[in-house]
Amino acid sequence: MSIRTRKLIGAILLLLLVAVWALLAMVAAQFVFSSTNSVAAWIYYVVAGMGWVLPAMPLIRWMSGPKSAG
Repeated sequence: MSIRTRKLIGAILLLLLVAVWALLAMVAAQFVFSSTNSVAAWIYYVVAGMGWVLPAMPLIRWMSGPKSAG
C-alpha cells in the first residue's frame, strides 16, 4: 500500500476516532458529573480531551509507513 493511501485512510480514521472519543467523553461526563464540583469536572475534561492521543499513536505510526532497515 502506498504512503499516500495510508495517509488518506489514517486521516479518515483519526477524524472518526476523535469524533467518537469526544462523544463518549461527553456522555460519560453527563453521568459522572451531574452534581459534583466544577474543579473535578474541569480536570476530567482536560484528561479526557487529551486521552485520544494514546489510541491515535499506533495509527499515526502505521500512517508513516514501514520502517527502513537503516
